[in-house]
Amino acid sequence: MDEQVLCERLIAYDTSTPDGIRAAQGFVKGWLEARGIDVVDHLHHGLPVLAGRVGPPLGHGHPTLVLHGHVDVVPGNPGQFVAQVEGDRLIGRGAYDMKGGLAAMMCALHDVAAQREVAVRFLCAPDEESEDVDTRSTDVLVDAGFDADFAITGEPTDLHVGVQAKGVLAVRVVVHGRAAHGSTPWLGDNAITKAIDVFRRIETLPFSRESSELFDRPSINLGRIQGGDALNKVADRCTMDLDIRYLPGQDPGEILEAIRRIPDIEARKTFARVPARVSRQHPYVLALCDAVRRSTDQEIVSVGRDGASDAVSFQAAGIPAVEFGPSGAGHHGPDEWVSIASLRRYRKALADFVGGLPAYLTGAGGVPLRAVKG
Repeated sequence: MDEQVLCERLIAYDTSTPDGIRAAQGFVKGWLEARGIDVVDHLHHGLPVLAGRVGPPLGHGHPTLVLHGHVDVVPGNPGQFVAQVEGDRLIGRGAYDMKGGLAAMMCALHDVAAQREVAVRFLCAPDEESEDVDTRSTDVLVDAGFDADFAITGEPTDLHVGVQAKGVLAVRVVVHGRAAHGSTPWLGDNAITKAIDVFRRIETLPFSRESSELFDRPSINLGRIQGGDALNKVADRCTMDLDIRYLPGQDPGEILEAIRRIPDIEARKTFARVPARVSRQHPYVLALCDAVRRSTDQEIVSVGRDGASDAVSFQAAGIPAVEFGPSGAGHHGPDEWVSIASLRRYRKALADFVGGLPAYLTGAGGVPLRAVKG
């Protein structure tokens, strides 16, 4: 089975649901085991987390690499779980984020299984898209000792190496108004229309206009809004859930306090996730860029990703981690697709990275194999 066919199989599972996640993880486990790769599954909040390994034993002086992916997706319509091919585009829910990358990663794991110089660990999470970010399965496994010298999470990066990602600050804003009869709205203060004004004001707060080396600006998305309890009543309460992706170097506490200074509202953090950062001069990052450049015959640049990922789970444990995945577009949208040709290049780049890593690290002069600042 090649990476395209494997991706099509994965797309067919509606992994926005617990049952779909369980079925898909069962397929992933069976696929790997059928190719001689030992896989252990753990349960996290009732969902299976898969961990496998190839190469030499751990802890014997060999470099240890993690290939990390997730099988879950955001909800889609039924047609999105039937893969479609249009030219080089493989279209379907999760094709780009990140079943295409996961399929190529699984194939690459099999490709490097026989080598004995790099211990390659595989981790497939069921909950990367979950809003319950404080207890994600990747955090739990890494905290429990799922150790490595370097980690690659296969989020889509168009075959560039993601050395930074924005942080996440989810904020629930409650806007207060004054109730009145629906026939005399001028006697009330409509919290729903007021909430829109509050959101526009948040969009213009000073933090929203800041930039950094790899990012033009933060992002602020109004993900949910709920207000009113009767048609013939002026709404006296409206709740908004905001998804704020802030820049490395920005303080989420200061952002929250700036929002709280807006009159007639309450604001509280519902969850947060720190930005991801690793030095672009780290030897493993340089080795990966070199392997990708040789494998794809294109110039590779270090980039920042607007979306968050589980790379921060590894970085929090002192394990340098990057995001690196195939090309495509439209993740979380109605026309999500991944480039079929990039899946092949991605698979080859991962295998070439593993194969060339020992020689590269020897040439780097024994640089310490841990996270560095910068």
